[in-house]
Amino acid sequence: MSERPGSADAHAVGLRDEPVDADVVRSDLVYAGRVWDVRSETVRYGDGEIVRDFVAHTGAVAVVAIDDDERVVLIQQYRHPIRHRDWEIPAGLLDIDGEPPIETARRELAEEVDLVAETLEPLVEVFTTPGGSDEVIRIFLARGLSAAPEAFAREDEEADLRVERVPLAEVIDGVLAGRLRNGILATGVLAAAERLRRG
Repeated sequence: MSERPGSADAHAVGLRDEPVDADVVRSDLVYAGRVWDVRSETVRYGDGEIVRDFVAHTGAVAVVAIDDDERVVLIQQYRHPIRHRDWEIPAGLLDIDGEPPIETARRELAEEVDLVAETLEPLVEVFTTPGGSDEVIRIFLARGLSAAPEAFAREDEEADLRVERVPLAEVIDGVLAGRLRNGILATGVLAAAERLRRG
């Protein structure tokens, strides 16, 4: 396989995704949703044009919260598109104008699992579905957990939210065995395990 010009140099500074400023010829709002929209765009690429439909997403955050006993705080809730109550880590949309992602992460940790963290640090960023959505999710690592000053009322899918603390190794076993299939959960706990291993 031949390398693109300059690709050998990329390895010297670390392998990374490469932004492309493609010429968008046309952009149409196909559907305006409650949480996100669907757009159809015509883009000049290479020697021609391509048309792509995608979910235009606000972005989101998620939190891998690990307590002093190396247990991960997990939530289980109903997700209609997959018809499952899947296991997840606390997460939420970047839907408050001007709110920094780390503050959204703090808010979601309190609202979803009634916890505050002594330390909250960036862990990893992920394009969740690059072929169909522009969503970027920022995942944080939370340590030094304690109870939030107040418990939050929950509704809709969160009304019967289940919260468990599960040993990190057990969660990773579940991911690798295919029993836990939430992509953000998988990415977060594997990244957290590696961060902890590296000290």
